[in-house]
Amino acid sequence: MIDLYSWPTPNGHKVHIMLEECALPYRAHPINIGKGDQFTPEFLTISPNNKIPAIVDPDGPDGQPIPVFESAAILLYLAEKAGRFMPQDARGKYDVLQWLMFQMGGVGPMLGQAHHFRIYAPEKIDYGINRYTNEAKRLYGVMDRRIERTGAYIAGADYTIADIAIFPWLRSWESQGIDWADYPALKAWFDRIGERPAVQRGVLVMADLRQPVRTDEEKEVLFGQTQYQRR
Repeated sequence: MIDLYSWPTPNGHKVHIMLEECALPYRAHPINIGKGDQFTPEFLTISPNNKIPAIVDPDGPDGQPIPVFESAAILLYLAEKAGRFMPQDARGKYDVLQWLMFQMGGVGPMLGQAHHFRIYAPEKIDYGINRYTNEAKRLYGVMDRRIERTGAYIAGADYTIADIAIFPWLRSWESQGIDWADYPALKAWFDRIGERPAVQRGVLVMADLRQPVRTDEEKEVLFGQTQYQRR
């Protein structure tokens, strides 16, 4: 059974959804990032970058336990383990990989910054809000045009880990300053993904544990100097 160390965030939900889609048995261990669980020595042995999610598979490729951190690496690992959601042909594989990297290098970081400046920043800085809201809109436009072209999914005709990686980040579209009316093809894709039973199960994993960031202590752990300490 795979041990999952995670929290109900977009990056966490990627792996929750993938585990549900692949019907792989797993045991979920909450890592409360607002309380600083990500900085414990035990978690750092699994995820040296102190970020969720991470997994430990007791039955790795060589039959020995293997820890895997970074959400995209976990998706790739699970896709290979289960033999699902990643094309076997070279062209199809690179179609998926480039859109997976698009999520990791663009969608996640930029929408995360939009969240921060629009919601969490202690000062409302117009420059930051405008910069990242506009970048969010640009990225939504890229994805909308892509779905218009494929008529189905991000990487082509089939549902893949590229879709799994992107979907959780778009669930907070309203907080990102997005109006779905501007992106009809992407909205249809979003609704179609959200109807999948495994996706519905995945986004519920640990969802009851997450509360809004309220206290100064939680804000300091997430956004202050605590995260920058050398460990």
